[in-house]
Amino acid sequence: MKSILLALALLVALSTKPQGGEANASPEPVVDTSGKKLRAGVNYYIVPSPRNKDVGGLALASTGELCPLDVVLDYQPQPLTFTPVNTKKGVIREDTDLNIMFSATYTSCPQSTVWKLKDYDYSTRQLFVTTGGVLGNPGWQTLDNWFKIEKYEDSYKLVYCPHVCTECSFECKALGIYEDPYGMRLALVGYDGPSEPYKVQFQLAA
Repeated sequence: MKSILLALALLVALSTKPQGGEANASPEPVVDTSGKKLRAGVNYYIVPSPRNKDVGGLALASTGELCPLDVVLDYQPQPLTFTPVNTKKGVIREDTDLNIMFSATYTSCPQSTVWKLKDYDYSTRQLFVTTGGVLGNPGWQTLDNWFKIEKYEDSYKLVYCPHVCTECSFECKALGIYEDPYGMRLALVGYDGPSEPYKVQFQLAA
């Protein structure tokens, strides 16, 4: 009788065990233009995909107000780094919360160069991406500071969809380019703004 019960218990355990480690599988690593894995703390350029010789990539710029500086599409891209929510991880992976920070050691503004969502702009009905965010400290206080990289067709897109606060309510949106007299600004897709994600790739900075 004991042997039958033992066999049944073993059968149940095997039937409920994840197969092939799928439950603990890590997301795919993001790769740069040379096919190498993106690394935390390493300088990269975020450039269009496919590469457009007339447009360089993402950079910092003043857009209507002196400070803080906003994230724009510019002819001269500026280097930036990625920091995953788990700072012990050295590889940047898809669909994983991370901070994005321009590497400039000095700017004309006192704010940090960490990306964050700007307050809602009623004149344009947009949510732009600006700087002045906080590096790390995941939680509801820093909800606007976290972004993700997701696979998009044959390349990638940037997404606002943080999981650092499970109780917080927000709508996941990709980031696109909104063009107005102030330039080509990074903003959430939808509303009256960008109709599609900004398709990007990552180039190792020299």
